[in-house]
Amino acid sequence: MNMPIKSEIISESGLTELLALQKDAFNSQAAPTYQQRVEVLKSLKLALLKYREPLADALNRDYGTRSTDDTLISDIMPCINNINYSLKNLKRWMKPSRRHAGLLLAPAKVKVHYQPVGVVGIIVPWNFPVMLSVGPLITALSAGNRAMLKLSEFTPETNKVIGEMLASIFDTSQVAVVEGEADIAAQFSSLPFDHLLFTGSTTVGRHVMRAASANLTPVTLELGGKSPVVIAPDMPIATAVERMIYGKCLNSGQICVAPDYVLVPKEKQAEFIKAYQAKFNAMYGKISDNNDYGAIINQRQFDRLLSVLEDAKSKGAKIVSANDEAINTLKRKIPTQLITQVSDDMQLMQDEIFGPLLPIIGYDTLDEAVTYINERPRPLALYIMSFDEQVQDRLLNRTHSGGVCINETVFHVAADDAPFGGIGPSGMGHYHGKEGFLTLSHAKTVLSRGKLNTGKFIHPPYGNPIQKLLYKMFIR
Repeated sequence: MNMPIKSEIISESGLTELLALQKDAFNSQAAPTYQQRVEVLKSLKLALLKYREPLADALNRDYGTRSTDDTLISDIMPCINNINYSLKNLKRWMKPSRRHAGLLLAPAKVKVHYQPVGVVGIIVPWNFPVMLSVGPLITALSAGNRAMLKLSEFTPETNKVIGEMLASIFDTSQVAVVEGEADIAAQFSSLPFDHLLFTGSTTVGRHVMRAASANLTPVTLELGGKSPVVIAPDMPIATAVERMIYGKCLNSGQICVAPDYVLVPKEKQAEFIKAYQAKFNAMYGKISDNNDYGAIINQRQFDRLLSVLEDAKSKGAKIVSANDEAINTLKRKIPTQLITQVSDDMQLMQDEIFGPLLPIIGYDTLDEAVTYINERPRPLALYIMSFDEQVQDRLLNRTHSGGVCINETVFHVAADDAPFGGIGPSGMGHYHGKEGFLTLSHAKTVLSRGKLNTGKFIHPPYGNPIQKLLYKMFIR
């Protein structure tokens, strides 16, 4: 019988006991077989399909307004695809890989075995609480691990459904859910997990890494930063807008890989604003009563965005709305605010925006745009809008970012057969697909010999002819 997964706040001692329970269970059982892992993943898939409507309804309640389609597209579908992809490839991932022993070690065989690391801690943000909890969980289970999930305190309704869903198929000794405020999150990150995966802001990521370092816990940090869109001179503005607007409007821009600012030829800034307004109105029209366009998650985040907007305005920025509708303070809905004449002293340009504010920065030459990007912290994503392959290669080779989309935004995250991760302040490590399996596995090298022992030839006393021959062969 499955033990119920508790959703209430757990004390520090409770967290320690929960981790001990999972570690004891892991140590008392051999690594799950391929068939056991397949059964677990299939059960999780069936549970996701069963709970997809309750999850979408809960997210809508947590946000005030969140489109069911947005949830299906960005939370449920990626998890289902992830499971299907893992099922298809898991046997190959688990198979020990043969390596070359080399003449020096002959005769010997060398293989690398991929072993579960143990108990994985997963700290989940509020913006995509299903995809960013279940997604890493799929990877952890594929690699044969157990997992503890710390869900965000800002999505209580969704947390209840996630907890109920996972409790229907898992014992707490295998998968457990934890809720709580910042103090519980801090205690969670200080536990001696075998691996800790955090998705959230760069600021909090520093605290998580500091806490994990006390236990030498390996970390994967999926952070964010200011991901730029570069519209090259050859790109038609209307096409560029069509390719990037969905990435900015999905979840009202509350995405770690959302376009944060746009670099556009100076003479095309007005054209960009006009094209964005036209496309926004075609997609959403009036947003106050349109459930296709989501709300800001809570009052705290809404007030933060208004403060950033007011700071920019007070420092000389020009602000134009994507439609003629005022910001709806009651429903916490903000049409994209298109902002020009920005400067580095504005909060807008100092931190990740994480919302529907879009600075537009004009440039004279592509080199100037590249310099602008490279003078700032390396972002989680870079979006290149150009059909010119030379321009694409130039931007790819001269900039650094966690990932890149060419003539698209955000969809690279959905590529199951490719790693996802940041660089520098935008993150550390990778997961998704095979890279995720490897991240949450220990690659254990195993060298084996048969009855013939050639290792004795290098034993002391030194100076024998065979040793001298080895030196001539291998030290040259």
